[in-house]
Amino acid sequence: MLFFRCRPRFRVSCLVVLAAVVSVAGAPAISFADEPRPDAKTLQATEQEAIRGVLSREQQASYTPQQVLSNLLAGNRRFVANDLTQRNHSQRIREAYEGQFPKAVILSCLDSRIPVEDVFDLGIGDIFVARVAGNFVNEDILGSMEFGCHVAGAKVIMVIGHTHCGAVKAAIDDVKLGNITPMLAKIRPAIEKGRPFDGKKGSDNPDYVAHICRENVRLAVEAIRERSKILRTMEADGSLKIVGAYYDLRSGEVTPLQ
Repeated sequence: MLFFRCRPRFRVSCLVVLAAVVSVAGAPAISFADEPRPDAKTLQATEQEAIRGVLSREQQASYTPQQVLSNLLAGNRRFVANDLTQRNHSQRIREAYEGQFPKAVILSCLDSRIPVEDVFDLGIGDIFVARVAGNFVNEDILGSMEFGCHVAGAKVIMVIGHTHCGAVKAAIDDVKLGNITPMLAKIRPAIEKGRPFDGKKGSDNPDYVAHICRENVRLAVEAIRERSKILRTMEADGSLKIVGAYYDLRSGEVTPLQ
């Protein structure tokens, strides 16, 4: 039954599951000791099978931070290739009703062109998502991150900036407008204290905007470590990874930042 419920591209991983079931039932075990390691396509299919259901506490605990980061980037590659996993969202809603065990916290810009769960080929219950124009860090977001990681068990915090960020452009232009003004003030440090840029400094220079977008992410990552003892300690003991990344609006690709 399990085999026929799988899509053709996942039948390899389903057959492996069936072999294990038969072995447990008492049939001769199949040895894979001398078999070659699965290729990348097979491993990807296996991963997609694993992420169909809502994460359990045990699954969340089994991941290392590096594995979570690798899974996020693998999901993004599927997104770029238009190879998203098919999920039963109605079933996931029911499965997630009694608890959540996400594997990461993503801080993204408000920009509507970044559908965060889709960008990483993830679904209900997989990740926490915090959003604010300019993807900066404040007390509320830090508290949310501490909840997501220290209380709920997430293993990775990723801050994502993106190309052609309107909030960054407005900060460069020092826009004054209602509550947007104090919001942009939280992005200004990337302009005033960021690493030097050799070229024209203005919102009409795409290279400069990209530079400030990346600096803004870098400073946000630094702020998380500096302003949260809880998260800093978790990263120091290896139970958490805090990273920055940059999203390309044209390609959909997420690139980790150093």
